[in-house]
Amino acid sequence: MSSAIARFAAIALLTTAMGVHALPPATVFLEDLTWTELRDEVRAGKTTIIVPIGGIEQSGPHIALGKHNARARALAEKIARELGNALVAPVVAYAPEGAVDPPTGHMRFPGTITIPDKAFEQVLEYAARSFKLHGFRDIVFIGDHGDYQKNEQAVAARLNREWAPTPVRAHAVTEYYRVTATLYVDALKSRGFSDAEIGVHAGVADTSLTLALAPGMVRADALAGGVKSSVGDGVRGNPRRSSVEMGQLGVDAIVAATVAAIRQATVRR
Repeated sequence: MSSAIARFAAIALLTTAMGVHALPPATVFLEDLTWTELRDEVRAGKTTIIVPIGGIEQSGPHIALGKHNARARALAEKIARELGNALVAPVVAYAPEGAVDPPTGHMRFPGTITIPDKAFEQVLEYAARSFKLHGFRDIVFIGDHGDYQKNEQAVAARLNREWAPTPVRAHAVTEYYRVTATLYVDALKSRGFSDAEIGVHAGVADTSLTLALAPGMVRADALAGGVKSSVGDGVRGNPRRSSVEMGQLGVDAIVAATVAAIRQATVRR
């Protein structure tokens, strides 16, 4: 082997060992790209940015506190790949979850984190302003929690009034969340689940959706032990019969409805 070939082989081995890639990663996540890769993606037509919004809150003794963050990220990736012209921003992990003094709502449980509505809306606003500056034409808010849907809408409305002379728009796509209380619930009912099982927080619907998207966040031992449906446990529903299969019904419904809503909202008339 000549010295030149030997040097080339050594460089190739070192590059492989270091995990260095000649091509940009096949990712839709903005935070995984370099700034030049992002610039090129936008120039190539990826001008929609999805801003997934989660939150840190209790979901009973059987689901980890970061449920909303994990689900929002996983669903945003599926939605972006289906759209084909979208990237995904980092998850907004802090959201309004109730009062601190005295504690209300989920704030009565250890681990839940809250911020004021104004602070939350400013985070969304300045994320959107950043994306506009960098060439995105459609900034899409999708939220995994029901209480802040109104905040998303308020921010999008304010920005769109200001941006009316420009081609850039902000979109609060509330279909993402709405389908969990409509089509997903209907699908579970058609398979024999009762309203008491489906619940509105940490029941079959919530737990199954988490199993399908972030199974490591569900505590199988707690489910097997029989989670109580009580305000004291933070559970409103009965998750005992939760499953990945039932959760996939929700995943499919959310992705389909959200993709359709984004496509409709981003059509230039």
